[in-house]
Amino acid sequence: MASRKKTGMQWYRVDLHLHTPASSDYQEPTISYLDILRKAEFRGLDIIAFTDHNTVAGYAAMLQEIDQLGHLESLGRAQPDELRTLAEYRRLLEKVLVLPGFEFTATFGFHILGIFSPDTPIRQLEHLLLNLNVPLETLDTGSSNVGASSDVLTAYRVITEAGGICIAAHANTTHGVAMRGLDFGGQTRIAYTQDSHLHALEVTDLTNKGRGSTQRFFSGTKPEYPRRMRCIQGSDAHRLNVAPGGEKNKYLGVGDRVTEVLMEERSFDSLLGLFKSSDFSRSKAFTGSPKPYDYVEIAREEGPSVIQAFHDSMTRRGGRLYSIVADVCAFANGNGGTIYVGVTADRANPPVGVGKVQEAIDTLNEEISRMITPALEVEIDTLESQGKQIIRLQVSAGDDRPYAIEDYKIYVRDDAETSLAVRDEIVSLITQGQVISKPTTADTEDRPAETGESSAPPVSPPPDLPDGEISPPRGGVEIIGTEQRNNMQYHVLRDLRNGNIVKNVTRSSARRLWHYAISQKESNPVKLDKVQWQGDIGLWRRYQKAGEARYDLVQRGNGNVRVYYGVTESGMHGPWQAFLGPDDEE
Repeated sequence: MASRKKTGMQWYRVDLHLHTPASSDYQEPTISYLDILRKAEFRGLDIIAFTDHNTVAGYAAMLQEIDQLGHLESLGRAQPDELRTLAEYRRLLEKVLVLPGFEFTATFGFHILGIFSPDTPIRQLEHLLLNLNVPLETLDTGSSNVGASSDVLTAYRVITEAGGICIAAHANTTHGVAMRGLDFGGQTRIAYTQDSHLHALEVTDLTNKGRGSTQRFFSGTKPEYPRRMRCIQGSDAHRLNVAPGGEKNKYLGVGDRVTEVLMEERSFDSLLGLFKSSDFSRSKAFTGSPKPYDYVEIAREEGPSVIQAFHDSMTRRGGRLYSIVADVCAFANGNGGTIYVGVTADRANPPVGVGKVQEAIDTLNEEISRMITPALEVEIDTLESQGKQIIRLQVSAGDDRPYAIEDYKIYVRDDAETSLAVRDEIVSLITQGQVISKPTTADTEDRPAETGESSAPPVSPPPDLPDGEISPPRGGVEIIGTEQRNNMQYHVLRDLRNGNIVKNVTRSSARRLWHYAISQKESNPVKLDKVQWQGDIGLWRRYQKAGEARYDLVQRGNGNVRVYYGVTESGMHGPWQAFLGPDDEE
């Protein structure tokens, strides 16, 4: 059991995506490397990375210039202007940490950032690029066009195994692995953003707080994207200053889009540790606002979910402490999650905070250790919100499922609620535990160091579909069978949020979404002539649940009709998005 406070840490400003004149498409080729460092200092940057297209020539040229000036100085042959340049380099490099890196162009044109320690030899980085099938001449030209290079997943692995930070560049826009409209199979697209070797996504909409933002999409709440991804921003500067009259978010200069990171020191090792961490409160978009950063308020904006819970207190009376432990158990049986104690999800209510914080943390540690089996590591620390101390519990997806309270009470997370698991869910958890506990030989040989990534097992796939048939939504519940026994209807449900098939569910025993689906089937069956059809898929009902739009959807084919109840906006992919209401299309 671990608990900690972020003592001795401070915020640093970083721009990890800068081009130099070594990139063939740099817009101001007469700019010097000293000019870039001066601009970084002027913008208040603490760490920058030179990430030219498929080359480290820019970083190498800067080092070579500094070495030549130093050599002239040692020989006593340096001219006054050369000594001033060398002194300026030394002064700036004391203030701004410059990291070597590159922007690799993978197969199909996807861009990937590799960022490395300053101790990494240039030759090693060039050898790495050659291993990724970058043509030899490109190491000198810095072109973004490299022909048949290595694929995305190979690049992730090679960069990480070489000790680098691997980031998907401008992931949500052109040449990005999460760009909308990609014509790739679902599993390939998922792997491009969920692969364990990928540390973060660089996005251009980090300051967007809407539901349609990239950061919200990769929050870990979607069944097919269970690994929460750290999102950062960088300028992708191809010039010193922003282009006059340039399009919004285009042709930016050094430091025009910056990320702040919370670290113990300004070093590559600390930065790498941050990217391996699962503490997402340690990075944020730098906006220049003097307002203190309140991560708890950001969490409250997102509200309770399959990975997030809130408790205003942890008293034993009323079972509040037990409810927190139950949430811990449920998150461990799922994809992990975060619990905040001392604050409600309702932003109209100010945070209450927790008194005697260390005593409360000790109590949580003791109760989790005593009540949950098998043993479970939970990271507990504190965050400040509106002047109050809030306890945060970070629970990773468990690798020894199922986890139980008092040896027999097994809890699971159902959207924003924690519930006791039913039989078929328990069977699924046992199966998942067996899969996790028996890694393949390749897994054990190639597994990277601890990265804080989700260890959740893959979601069960839907049944095979005929070629060309639209796949079901990625949320909601489908009733796939019903049996009458002793005047009682027993249903078989497929929970599209996790792929589980659950049998013997009655209206009285069902949880909320399951109960809704059964109630609708029994009392308000679908009338096909009333469905709003778009080809072979249709909308039967749209309703509001806890302020969020939900959809009952219908699909027909091969003489069968399938109904999907309670699908959220996040589950509406591909053609299903045609049924989204205006307020859902952010």
